[in-house]
Amino acid sequence: MPPKKSQAEVKTSVPTEDQILVPETLLKKRKSQEKAREEQSAEREKKKKARKEQRGIIFKRAESYVKEYRDAEREKIRLTRLSKQNGSYYVPAEPKLVFVVRIKGISKMAPKPRKTLQLLRLLQINNGVFVRLTKATTEMLKIVEPYIAYGYPNLKTVRELVYKRGYGKVDKQRIPLTDNQIIEDNLGKYGIVCMEDLIHEIFTVGANFKQASNFLWPFKLSNPTGGFRPRKFKHFVEGGDLGNREDKINALVRQMN
Repeated sequence: MPPKKSQAEVKTSVPTEDQILVPETLLKKRKSQEKAREEQSAEREKKKKARKEQRGIIFKRAESYVKEYRDAEREKIRLTRLSKQNGSYYVPAEPKLVFVVRIKGISKMAPKPRKTLQLLRLLQINNGVFVRLTKATTEMLKIVEPYIAYGYPNLKTVRELVYKRGYGKVDKQRIPLTDNQIIEDNLGKYGIVCMEDLIHEIFTVGANFKQASNFLWPFKLSNPTGGFRPRKFKHFVEGGDLGNREDKINALVRQMN
């Protein structure tokens, strides 16, 4: 009968982790995984740092825009007071921005107004778009006036529309503006990197207004609270809903937003 092995001998007969030979393929896999993890970690840190810097830039820009809007408002008040003191009238500059809402369908519509509405991107009832006011766009608005309501939006209206109903056009898809990165990826080359940049470009009708406006998908608004007025009044001046509402467009948009 063979002698029993001692407990020490039994322990040493089991190979340790260092004594087991690891296959070369497994070693290579581990190394590549470690390298990938390090690269991912470095990339995360880099993005985190870039986002922090970007937040600082965005915050400073937002502050400068607030100051710009406040200064413009104060200047308008100052000129109004000055003109009253001199016994004259202050005539503000012609508005450069209009917000157009389609409030009528395609029933019995002539081909020309239909094509004009397509050019304005107003394909459905309650669609709304920002338009730069020029001689050409003024003529277009006259052609489709029986089917639209439009006017001059204030800063509050522009901001509420973009924040609440704003969608971007990304690869011909309607994407919600949930992140500044979406705006930066599509409009960064024009210096527009965040929501406040986009609002500023639209409201001030900047040099890149066309790109900013085309990036925004036409706003899909709801029916106004309380509904539209009776059809016996055709034009807004007569008490209806169609046509140029000037600054009263803000009240309508607030009901539809």
